[in-house]
Amino acid sequence: MNISELQGKPKTELLTLAKEKGVTKAESLDQQDLILQMLKSEVEQEGHVFCQGVLETMSDGYGFLRQDTMLPNHADVYISPSQIRRFGLRNGDMVVGQGRPPKSNEKYFSILQILAINDIDPEKSRERPHFGSLTPTFPDRIINLEHSPGELSTRLLNMIAPIGRGQRGMIVSPPKAGKTMLLKAIASATATNYSDVHLLVCLIGERPEEVTDMKRSVKGEVISATFDEPVENQTRVAELALERAKRIVESGKDVFILLDGITRLTRAYNLAMPSSGR
Repeated sequence: MNISELQGKPKTELLTLAKEKGVTKAESLDQQDLILQMLKSEVEQEGHVFCQGVLETMSDGYGFLRQDTMLPNHADVYISPSQIRRFGLRNGDMVVGQGRPPKSNEKYFSILQILAINDIDPEKSRERPHFGSLTPTFPDRIINLEHSPGELSTRLLNMIAPIGRGQRGMIVSPPKAGKTMLLKAIASATATNYSDVHLLVCLIGERPEEVTDMKRSVKGEVISATFDEPVENQTRVAELALERAKRIVESGKDVFILLDGITRLTRAYNLAMPSSGR
C-alpha cells in the first residue's frame, strides 16, 4: 500500500478501503488519521508498507519524506542519518521504500529499506554527479508547443518567442490578463509532445481552487503553497521544488519548471526576512 496513492484518494474511497482492512471507527477519523490507521493495518496483515515522498533533510542529519504539498505533517516518513549517508541522499530526492509503523515512543513511520531513488536503483544513485558540477550550455533544441488545433496561444509562442531546452523566460502582463491560462497551455503542450520531459509546476501564493484546477488539468508534478500558508512555508516549498528539479537533472532527465508566480514568491521572501529596524 502506497502512502502517496492513499493521500490522493477521496474520503469515501478511503472509508471503503478501511472497512476492507478492518479499521474500526473509521468514520470518526479525519483523512490523515484514517490513512495512518490503514497503513498500520496493512503492516499488521502483510508485514510491510511502501512509502514514497520527496526527501527534506534536517540540520541534525536525519530527514523526512514529504508528501503532496511538501509541507510537514504527521503522515511524513522518517529516514535515519545512516541511510542518508549510505545512499548519498540529497534534498529533493524522490525516495520509494519499505517502511514500518511508529513504535510506542515514535511519531512517524520509518524507512526500513530503500527500493528506488528518483526511479533508479539506490546503489547506482551514489554515482550521480552534483548539479553544481554540470556544464551549462546555450539552448540548441526547441520545444514545440503546438499540440491542439484550437490552441492559438502556444502556436503564437512558437512564432514570436520560441522556447528551448535550457532556456529561462518570464511572462509579464497586467492582472487578469490570462497568465495562468497560458502557463496551463504550455504545460499541456509539453506533457503531450515530450514524454521524456519531467513537468514540474510550482504554485506559490495561489488560491486553493486554482491549485486543484492545475492538478486536474496538467499531467505533471504540481507542488504548491497556497496564499493562506505562512510565508515561511511558501519560501520553503519553492526551495524544495528547486532541489527536486536539480535531483531529476542529476539523474539524467530533462525538467520543465513552471512557476506561478514570481511576484508572490518575492513578496513572501520580503516578508520572511527579519526587519532591519530602519
